[in-house]
Amino acid sequence: MEENLMFLQVARDYNENSIRELSPLALAFLGDAVFELLVRTHILNKNKNPKKLHIEAIEYVKAKGQSDLMKKLKDNLTEEEFMVYKRGRNAKSNTMPKNANVSDYREATGLESLFGYLYLLNRGNRILELFEMMEGYKNEG
Repeated sequence: MEENLMFLQVARDYNENSIRELSPLALAFLGDAVFELLVRTHILNKNKNPKKLHIEAIEYVKAKGQSDLMKKLKDNLTEEEFMVYKRGRNAKSNTMPKNANVSDYREATGLESLFGYLYLLNRGNRILELFEMMEGYKNEG
């Protein structure tokens, strides 16, 4: 088990083949939670009240925020990671948030698919590495 991983690995029933066969939207479902947990953990040390923490977290986890971060992160992905991202980005969803455009929503779904995929493969160090790169971009912008 990776010592830097903030999560409990509970997905023991999955192997690499079964993970690759999962729907990109199923990966995004899990990746959304992984990403949000990272964001909440990251901003928690800012000593703000819960309402202000929530407002800040929204900037990261809304489709536009995730899309902006993903666009800057793409060049740092491995070929395998990029393919997972593309599968998520291109997945057809029957839902669309009312406060997001289609392009941002798809980029965000790709990011979430990637984080879900890496989580199930127990690649916690890589998740943290990508998140730290994203945080650097967030500070620049």
